[in-house]
Amino acid sequence: MDGTGPPTDPLALGQRVVAVLETGARTATYKLATLSALVGFCVEHLPAEPAAALDVPIDALAERVIDLYWSQVRPFDGHRLRQSSQPRARILTAVEALRSAANTGGVVGLSLARLRKPDLYRETVAEVALTLAQQPLYRLQRLPGGRGEPFLYDDSWLHSGITRAAIVRQGGAIRLFPGVAAALARLSGLLTPTLEILWVQDVRRYNAFLDVPDIAGHLFGRERVSLTKPRVALREAFGARCFYCAAKLSDGSPVDHVLPWSRAPLDGLANLVLACGACNTDKRDSLPALAHTERALSRDRSVLEQLAADIGWPTQYDRTLAAARGLYRSSPSGTPTWQGRSRTGTWDTVFPPGWVVSTVPEIGYA
Repeated sequence: MDGTGPPTDPLALGQRVVAVLETGARTATYKLATLSALVGFCVEHLPAEPAAALDVPIDALAERVIDLYWSQVRPFDGHRLRQSSQPRARILTAVEALRSAANTGGVVGLSLARLRKPDLYRETVAEVALTLAQQPLYRLQRLPGGRGEPFLYDDSWLHSGITRAAIVRQGGAIRLFPGVAAALARLSGLLTPTLEILWVQDVRRYNAFLDVPDIAGHLFGRERVSLTKPRVALREAFGARCFYCAAKLSDGSPVDHVLPWSRAPLDGLANLVLACGACNTDKRDSLPALAHTERALSRDRSVLEQLAADIGWPTQYDRTLAAARGLYRSSPSGTPTWQGRSRTGTWDTVFPPGWVVSTVPEIGYA
């Protein structure tokens, strides 16, 4: 990949992003979803050189946007939440159709929907990608009236009437300016909650009936997809002991996300371990000590893949590895990490292990 330049100041970039969002007109939550997806992509595809440019396939962004809306399209107190001031919301309509077709019994996560309805999944990605190119990607960096210069990526070829064929002719991707990907990855822990706050404000604005305090939980709290199958499979394969403290576990012990869900929303077996209630509660959304992540990733991949095949569950090993690499590499020295119950350490970037600094293969979404 070509394109390098001077380092991008993460703080200055973040301030500019928030300024555009607060100043510009938002007629839907699409801009917020697009930025959230962009930040997540940068974490998982962090360039080896901080000053490098990064190509971001629009289809890959679409998959992440679908994932963001996947739980949000379910009814809230019997209401379909509006996420736009316009009467037709193309992205939500497409996500609802896929979710309805895939949910043939119980709650189904997006990875399983992709396996159950592959053709419809591809159609949904294409529709959402086209919508992103015609709407938020075309307007994301602009102030009212189209004022302002692009500072994330070149948007000169995007417009409200662009076709799918025209997107393909452009390579199907936007190219982040040099240094932007590294800056967005470093800002992920700050930008993500900021975007969620703005998102909640917009949803309240579009839905006058909302007068409950926990709308944020509905929008961003991890949907309660049953983890019974992974719990049983992990228990049989690795034993009924807490992954962190080795305490003996009861049958209903928690299934923990090693990389916290708030930073890397990955439900694949590669990111799941059994934990005792005390460790699960104490760890919460903390970045784990590197040793915990290394041990989770060092589990026999063939065993994880076989377990996933047996229970019809995604593994997401490559995505978990990429997210771990991005989170640690983009975290400055001194970042707090969770060592164990009531024990906190700091992340040291001076001598990171080889897998953190090396590049990883191109990864798929599943």
